[in-house]
Amino acid sequence: MESQPEVLLERVFGHHAFRGAQGEIVRHVAAGHDALVLMPTGGGKSLCYQLPALLREGTAIVVSPLIALMQDQVEALRQLGVRAACLNSSLEAMEAQEVERQLVAGGLDLLYVAPERLLTPRFLSLLDRSRLALFAIDEAHCVSQWGHDFRPEYRELTVLHERWPQVPRIALTATADPPTQREIAERLQLQDARRFVTSFDRPNIRYTVVHKDDARRQLLDFLAGHRGQAGIVYCLSRRKVEEFAQFLAAHGIDALPYHAGMDAATRAANQRRFLRGDGVVMVATIAFGMGIDKPDVRFVAHLDLPKSIEGYYQETGRAGRDGEPSEAWMCYGLGDLVLLRQMIEQSEAGPERKRLEHRKLDALVGYCETMRCRRQVLLGSFGEAHPGACGNCDNCLSPPESWDGTEAARKALSCVYRTGQRFGAAHLIDVLRGGRTTRIQQFGHDRLSVYGIGADLDAREWRGVFRQLVASGLLDVDAEGHGGLRLTAASRPVLRGEQPVPLRKLPNRRERGRSAARTPAVAVDLSPGELRVFEALRELRARLAREQGVPAYVVFHDATLRAIARQRPRDLGELAHVEGIGAAKLERYGDQVMDTLREVDDALADP
Repeated sequence: MESQPEVLLERVFGHHAFRGAQGEIVRHVAAGHDALVLMPTGGGKSLCYQLPALLREGTAIVVSPLIALMQDQVEALRQLGVRAACLNSSLEAMEAQEVERQLVAGGLDLLYVAPERLLTPRFLSLLDRSRLALFAIDEAHCVSQWGHDFRPEYRELTVLHERWPQVPRIALTATADPPTQREIAERLQLQDARRFVTSFDRPNIRYTVVHKDDARRQLLDFLAGHRGQAGIVYCLSRRKVEEFAQFLAAHGIDALPYHAGMDAATRAANQRRFLRGDGVVMVATIAFGMGIDKPDVRFVAHLDLPKSIEGYYQETGRAGRDGEPSEAWMCYGLGDLVLLRQMIEQSEAGPERKRLEHRKLDALVGYCETMRCRRQVLLGSFGEAHPGACGNCDNCLSPPESWDGTEAARKALSCVYRTGQRFGAAHLIDVLRGGRTTRIQQFGHDRLSVYGIGADLDAREWRGVFRQLVASGLLDVDAEGHGGLRLTAASRPVLRGEQPVPLRKLPNRRERGRSAARTPAVAVDLSPGELRVFEALRELRARLAREQGVPAYVVFHDATLRAIARQRPRDLGELAHVEGIGAAKLERYGDQVMDTLREVDDALADP
């Protein structure tokens, strides 16, 4: 055991300094104290328990909810020369027995295990016979009954404190609003643990929300700025996942589907291709999510409204884990809101849970419709204030305009009332614009006073009006019926002309679906010569990864390759000082990296 965390940080992980609160957390846990850590995805949570595991005697037991996440973490640690293993259902019986033998013999620094296995009498007995350095509970928000990733097994992890009170525990999550933070501490008996709450801000992510018009075209417009980059496209339904994966593939994009309805082998193969390939786009339901450890995901796109701000934050947080510029893009419409409200009401949840789900959905819709800096609204939902405009969201980069929608709102509300408060926006818009549809004639709505009074706005503009009236609480969705719109008590002052209604102006058609500005490519800051080195190193990395059967980023992150391309080390001594090059990687790959640099130099010198 080494006494100085900084020594191990550089020698093993290749980092020259801690980021943010990492150093303080590492020292606290290494000294034998409990901790609750809230840190955004990409903020370096894993190091907060991996380094104390090396500083303390014994094996660190890491509770992790997903097999894919465990395997990626273990592969990455082994690349660093750390004695790491995992126990899960993917192992053959002989392999699992060997891992158990190493645990009891003290041959492991870290062991990753799912909560279901940890809680078995057999595994608890193994722990009784082992020397334990610490317990790390990753994705700790899974303990929350009201959370989006609730895992009932997490509730039983109190056995760790009860059975081994002298072993320090560290619980970590990237997604927890203040009530969830309190619940984590209570459920895991960490009330006395020191809390480390870092900023939830992900400044490298650009947030953009567009209003759904032609989702397929809008998505293609967005992806045009991300050709050849890895990303995730989230859809609400399995059918939509399949349709959009086929649509993107037909347009020359390397896209794969992922949802819980697929057979397990195909689903696993698609996930493997996404994790280990370059530039693969995964079209998925939220079944594809927690535990995705790929650092170079350049975008996350939502084609439907998520269910809550917490879910949205965690899903978008899968972009840009390496700190590079990335995008979170959402395309949503009134239909999404109607569908989600119906799903909440038609669920088997009790009244309290339904009220909570509606409040969470309302908060997300407020984020979508805000004219303020989106980062301020997003962080505010986690109890964090942002000092000012972020300069990296669509509202900051292209400030939206408002218009006096009072008259349009009164027309829309009157139309809802006159038609009986049981029709959806599409029919109401047809009535307002004087359409001659079969339904209008069937119900006699062409004889109403509101028929044709909204011909001054086109259908797209009216969709914007109705969406904002629902978002602002002037209209409600009959979620128990067929999704018809109905008046709320708040609409009365508007109908009486006593309350103005400012509305957000829709962007013109040329701007729809596009980001306020394109995200730069990963290597855009490299000179032509440096870019040539970077590409050569990427080819080397891809070959090394294929030979070992691991994802490319496990060998080297893009940031490390870019640092090598910029610094152009002349020997192994200089290469050792590049960020991300620890002793094990220097020994394993140093000669091949230097050979690649010399080959590029020779090629550049011989035109």
